[in-house]
Amino acid sequence: MKSLVYFGANRVHSGLMKMNSAHWIAAVCCIVLVSCAAFHSKPAPQAPEKSKPTPVGPELIGRVASIPADRRFVLVQSYGKLKLEVGQILTTRGPDQRTANLLVTGEALGEFSAADVQAGLIEVGDAVYLIHASPQTRPNPAPERVQTP
Repeated sequence: MKSLVYFGANRVHSGLMKMNSAHWIAAVCCIVLVSCAAFHSKPAPQAPEKSKPTPVGPELIGRVASIPADRRFVLVQSYGKLKLEVGQILTTRGPDQRTANLLVTGEALGEFSAADVQAGLIEVGDAVYLIHASPQTRPNPAPERVQTP
């Protein structure tokens, strides 16, 4: 039995014409694939994404984590990544329909943010909602009447 692999001085060099048809088909397929990739058109630029509309109603953002003895402020534990701005209004709701209004102070550490209690009754575990203010629209001023003499 004769081996297809030759080592040493007895190696027979087969020319390009000695390739069988499977090699030719594979070579042609590779060339076609490369040429198709070279002429591939770039994708059309996408339109910029529209920003999500800001919800108008309250959004559940966390829970009351702790209340100090003086009950003047609370720590709010957020449920997700949340950046509260100073002066934002938060509301709470307890299981027995207790409510309270909170004002964000700006102090935050990790998932906890401080908020001053403005009014209402509050307990640890109450749900905290962020109030999204609806855009203020000014009414058009009434045109002034010009008095003619």
